[in-house]
Amino acid sequence: MRLPAWLRKTLVAAITVCTFGFVAPPASLLAAKEPPPDDASSSDWQHSSARSAAEAVSLTREQFIEETMEKAVAQSYEKFGRKIAPVIEDEFHAVILPRIEGVIAELAERCPEEELRYLAVSENPSGGQGERIFHLYRMDTGEDLVRFHVRREHPPQDGYWFQFHYHIYDDGFQDHHELGKIYWSKNTPPNWRT
Repeated sequence: MRLPAWLRKTLVAAITVCTFGFVAPPASLLAAKEPPPDDASSSDWQHSSARSAAEAVSLTREQFIEETMEKAVAQSYEKFGRKIAPVIEDEFHAVILPRIEGVIAELAERCPEEELRYLAVSENPSGGQGERIFHLYRMDTGEDLVRFHVRREHPPQDGYWFQFHYHIYDDGFQDHHELGKIYWSKNTPPNWRT
């Protein structure tokens, strides 16, 4: 059984403090490395959806786009948390969401309509300072098709910006395809999901 990171760290600290550092914590507690917070294999990251690949129902392109956008908005607001969302929501709705919808519509056009039922939106956006908002993936294979991310930028003397972008399967998720930027302020923004 794999212990959560917070519990491992607590146990290591407790053992160290209680024994004044004379007894080393078990190697199993020390060796358990966490994946990077924005890694697609992260334990808090999962491909899950309200519908499974086995029970996927046929969707028209319009239904697919509408359903996907509802989930995209929900995952975005979960990512922003209660501290960031109220500050950026107007600009997010006006600038970023229409561009996300355009990318989703383009994917829907390229995909045969009978296969749209296998496409889903990931859950559990990354917290802290991770970039992941949500991914569009195939439920039948688990393969990511589009990854929607946001990162913080802090140009010198310019305050903080949220830079929204996406990565696509076609180029191996290497290129940043920009969706837009939203200005935060000169102050450091809180962590995601807070």
